Amino acid sequence: MTPPRLNVYRHDRGARALVTLAGVIAPVTAPRVRAALEQCLRDGIILIDVDLTTVDRCDDSGLRVFLDVSEHAAEAQASLLLHHPSPQTERLLMDTGSDGLLYPMRPGGARPQRA
Repeated sequence: MTPPRLNVYRHDRGARALVTLAGVIAPVTAPRVRAALEQCLRDGIILIDVDLTTVDRCDDSGLRVFLDVSEHAAEAQASLLLHHPSPQTERLLMDTGSDGLLYPMRPGGARPQRA
């Protein structure tokens, strides 16, 4: 079986970084996500936008990375925001109660509602 693939792209604009992930976030690839996001904090980034548009799947190992980095960011007076999660990832965030910590406001200020 072929291991899952994940590409990580980073684009900085001042103290803000856009990190685009493409592929699968699973136990094998989650350390790459963690390394990329933690590097943003070490580089002095105060707002990390994570674009999940092209993430095929994210499991609980990816969720753990996002929660840990969000906590580290808060300690550094920085923020981590997830954008455009797949329906599966959005359900994972909502089912675990993590949507309030990570999910950005939708247009008009509304948060997605839990089922």
